[in-house]
Amino acid sequence: MYKYILPFRETFKPRLSKLKPMQHKYPEALRLLISHLKKLPGVGMRTAERFAFELLRWKSTELAAFGHQVATLSESVLVCNTCGCLKNQESACPFCNASTRDASSLCILSSPRDVYAIEDTKVFKGLYHVIEHLLSPLDGRHALSLRIDRIVERIEQHGVKEVILAFDSTLEGDTTALYLKEQLAKHAVSISRLAFGLPVGSTLEYIDGGTLTRALFGRQTV
Repeated sequence: MYKYILPFRETFKPRLSKLKPMQHKYPEALRLLISHLKKLPGVGMRTAERFAFELLRWKSTELAAFGHQVATLSESVLVCNTCGCLKNQESACPFCNASTRDASSLCILSSPRDVYAIEDTKVFKGLYHVIEHLLSPLDGRHALSLRIDRIVERIEQHGVKEVILAFDSTLEGDTTALYLKEQLAKHAVSISRLAFGLPVGSTLEYIDGGTLTRALFGRQTV
């Protein structure tokens, strides 16, 4: 029996090895759309293809509205020059109004998106300050870009008594928190950080509201 099977295997294997992945020859516009969709986080080739073919089923009016939103996004949604939060083009920043916020507390974050995660807990009523990024010298993200002077200016302007460091529980987050603690130590403010109930290596955008609420209540002085 084996003398018949072995020759078959020997002749079949080389044929399998010569098989190449199918090369899709999509129209140029469709290939460009797929390449742009692949730039989105978590989107690979297959997912980008599904998104692109789904868009082909949309009505022309829907595609036009979608394209307009994408084209004008950077003009319609702006970054506040004071706090770094997002705001509408034609309206004042809703997070900078000291008359409606508790100006004695300042929460420092590394992403505008994290502001909305904190707001959803309905626990924190103070001011926000979004830094450009977390410290990571290996990636070229150094301390000068944190603009400590802007943070100090806001502390003195509003008479801030407590600074909350709401960073990711990562090496970069720990490094940035330690650096800010050292830089703000000479100011008469209490410095705390979100409680370490957050999973190590996690990011705020994936934390559920209940966990984030407990982390706010259990914040610790650093």
